[in-house]
Amino acid sequence: MSFGRRFLRQLKKNPFLMGATLFLAGLLVLTLGAPWLVKVDPYQQDLMERLQPPSAQHWLGTDEAGRDVFSRIAYGGRYSLLIGLLGAAGGLLAGVTLGTLSGYRGGWLDQLLMRLIDIMMAFPGVLLVILIVAILGPGLHNLILALIVWFTPTFARISRAGVLSLKGSEFVEAARASGAGHGVIIAHILRNTLSPIVVYFTLSVATSILAAAGLSFLGLGVQPPTPEWGAMVGAARAYLRDAPYLITFPGLFIFFTVLSINLLGDALRDLLDPRLRG
Repeated sequence: MSFGRRFLRQLKKNPFLMGATLFLAGLLVLTLGAPWLVKVDPYQQDLMERLQPPSAQHWLGTDEAGRDVFSRIAYGGRYSLLIGLLGAAGGLLAGVTLGTLSGYRGGWLDQLLMRLIDIMMAFPGVLLVILIVAILGPGLHNLILALIVWFTPTFARISRAGVLSLKGSEFVEAARASGAGHGVIIAHILRNTLSPIVVYFTLSVATSILAAAGLSFLGLGVQPPTPEWGAMVGAARAYLRDAPYLITFPGLFIFFTVLSINLLGDALRDLLDPRLRG
């Protein structure tokens, strides 16, 4: 049975996965189609309309500057998802490259790269990200770079373990005997170690979104007036009593996005691991 059919079977059996998939699909439509679906400029200020509760005109209310909260959430999702995807994808690319090279070549190169990875893993992840952003300065690009550095060691460890477990297997020896080059052999090995890498990638996207929201909340991430979910939560602290909806709605989007991605990651683990398919 193909992967697509097995995934559809999972959707039918698991209502939580169905809800997560529908939510993520709707979120992608909302964020990518924001210029066409949302008619209000997320940066447009109207001090006469500041701190208005949800209404027919402003579905999720207005913030302290009179900006429409719904439009800021729709456009802010672009930044949150972009940070999550680029942070996890950069860590995957760098980590898999280092881990594959280390496990395949072995010897002094393996020792050198793994000691560097051990040093990086000795730092608590969030503190490492805060340190990098504090040194380079707050901003979108520096935040993504810090997340890439955070995720690289774990991806390197996962890919190295997969390469070490398979580089002495029969299909690798057969490929060598047939005259296949190192690139072809590495491609075959990576194809057979893809499952844990894909699963950790989905979890890394969720972790990136949470970390970005936390750093933006502390003022070290995306800077105002850019509409990013964590920055919106941080700015809403001062109005928690007068306008609780300001912190509730972006907080709920962060919560349901991370939860949905984690549910999707669990489903991918079940689908990609032959031992769990039953």
